[in-house]
Amino acid sequence: MFYTCADCSILACAGGTAKEMPLNCPMRQMDMRKAFLPEYEKVENHRFYVQSSSIEAEGYCQWPRLKETVEFCRKMGYQKIGIAFCKGLRKEAAVVAGIFRKYGFTVVSVICKTGGISKEEAGIPEENKIHPGEFEAMCNPIGQAYLLNEQETEFNIAIGLCVGHDSLFFRNSQAPVTVLAAKDRVLAHNPCGAIYCAEGYFKERL
Repeated sequence: MFYTCADCSILACAGGTAKEMPLNCPMRQMDMRKAFLPEYEKVENHRFYVQSSSIEAEGYCQWPRLKETVEFCRKMGYQKIGIAFCKGLRKEAAVVAGIFRKYGFTVVSVICKTGGISKEEAGIPEENKIHPGEFEAMCNPIGQAYLLNEQETEFNIAIGLCVGHDSLFFRNSQAPVTVLAAKDRVLAHNPCGAIYCAEGYFKERL
């Protein structure tokens, strides 16, 4: 039986009536629930989780995500921050890097096109290029992760990486990663806009 939390209106997990939880509610898996808590006690998880939860409470509905990210890094005592960003958001990345430097962090930033490698070398067919017949540098999320790993960043921030490329970056980054901006070329990098309009203006585009 698979879980359908996205369709649940009872929310027993958030304080609703447990007796009314759906038959496929994950909370019915008591053994699984007992397995979660010990994971939060592990050295690599405990302080990270406690500090992120304290940030949630301290800046609740007051701090934008950028401020939350800065404060989390300060509470964790990080010194070296990595930024992996899309070429299309290089101005935004420069602003973010400047803000982190203002707070005393060392910032290492790597653009998506690092290496200047042609898409053909990565096995991308000509017909799958944006402009067939022209040189196009491949996005290089694994290279971004490799370079930030080499610099021994303690915490990495993803800004506008493509769908799928971001996943490769997460997979290959040795440091924990948070997303500051999710790319959406159509909606000024606000993917929720399509969700809010899914039954209206964007109904025929989704």
